[in-house]
Amino acid sequence: MKLVWLRRDLRIEDNRALCSAIESEQPVMALYIATPETWQRHGLAPIQADLIKRRLVTLQTDLATINVPLYYAQVDTYQQAAQLVAEIAKSNSLDGVYFNKEYEFDEQNRDARLQELLVHAGIAAHSFDDKCALQPGSVLNKQGHYFKVFTPFKRAYLTRFYQQPISVIRPQPIGEVAQLHGEQAQLFSDNSSFDYPTESSATYPVDTSSIINQLRDFVAHRSERYSDLRDIPSIEGTSRLSPYLAIGALSVRQCMARLHDQHPKPLPPGREMWMSELIWREFYQHLIYFESKLSKGKCFLEWGDRLSWRNSSADIDAWKKGQTGYPIVDAAMRQLNHTGWMHNRLRMVVASFLIKDLHVDWHVGERYFMSKLVDGDYAANNGGWQWCASTGCDGQPYFRIFNPVSQGERFDPDGEFVCQWIPELAAVPRKFIHQPWKWCKAKELSYPPPIVDHKTEREITLSLYKEAKGNVDGA
Repeated sequence: MKLVWLRRDLRIEDNRALCSAIESEQPVMALYIATPETWQRHGLAPIQADLIKRRLVTLQTDLATINVPLYYAQVDTYQQAAQLVAEIAKSNSLDGVYFNKEYEFDEQNRDARLQELLVHAGIAAHSFDDKCALQPGSVLNKQGHYFKVFTPFKRAYLTRFYQQPISVIRPQPIGEVAQLHGEQAQLFSDNSSFDYPTESSATYPVDTSSIINQLRDFVAHRSERYSDLRDIPSIEGTSRLSPYLAIGALSVRQCMARLHDQHPKPLPPGREMWMSELIWREFYQHLIYFESKLSKGKCFLEWGDRLSWRNSSADIDAWKKGQTGYPIVDAAMRQLNHTGWMHNRLRMVVASFLIKDLHVDWHVGERYFMSKLVDGDYAANNGGWQWCASTGCDGQPYFRIFNPVSQGERFDPDGEFVCQWIPELAAVPRKFIHQPWKWCKAKELSYPPPIVDHKTEREITLSLYKEAKGNVDGA
């Protein structure tokens, strides 16, 4: 009998660990372990916790179609989870434990501990690179080092990617249903103990057919215009598949295979752009694998840890609540608070505003996003925030600072998105929608004036960054 330990790979299709375990034709059981203490420390968003819980219900049904039961347990921490898996494996005389790798520091330590315990018990541990289409370490420069700039990484990635066909694997049903002995874990039910705060994720379907249909619909009907529409927040121009990639209800290989279906390279521009975004996700996963400091709150660029921050609690609170006086920033934050999701262009805008207009440590924004995002993924979130802070691998140059007014005027010219989330601005003429303080009736609005002056704060940012960088790279 074999055990598959599921984590952020909540699917049966294209699940390397699961499919490999089933190949032996021995009975297989799956196990999911909740770890609320570690989740709390990692800032798992309650809406994502709810998405995971709901997904487990549908996953149990999917697993039943291939005669694999889903068991469930809860412990406090990752290390306790590793200990529990080893105990279950030993007490049930399992032939092997199968799991897909995760690349963050705590996750790597957890899996190293599991392998140590299994080796001691004489039980085989089988780990798989499943989270990325190309595993970390497989895309290197000519010197054998990992890439620190995205564009050459992408070129090398695509060269390697097209050397082999995209492989999406599907498990076959096995004959005998496994049964776990002992009380360490119980068959999963939607009433199982899930001792972690949750917020409703009901607007995100979790059944496999809905997720796959959403992927198919995006690629078939909207991917062609992705390049043109992806930056406009008032329309459905993106795939909205990131929540499913984050919890592993969908694999990146499935996305790439669908993109290339009936479209050999070169891909049409829209599909090529979405492929590029998927490769950005891979880039950050590879970085987190090679640089453990990124999991420990360190800047990728050493000088970033010397930056000075104002960290005004009043400014932070206004930013979180969407009360900064800059409509595009506030609309985006209200969208995040209400839905657990934010348009990618706006993630960059609000991050730049927090860091370079309010002079708040980027870690504050990074943590807040993780606490709210239904698609929270540590590597991507960290990479995005460090990109905006100009402290990351291939981050934007520090002197490129988003202007919240011009960003709004460019990507929401009619104020459609702003008015959706800030109804108190509905009466403002569109000429002033991104600068309502300039309207003659601004004092009548129940909306705050700007809490800072962008032009002034931009100059302060340039000075602070120059000071932190010192003589590094001649700046």
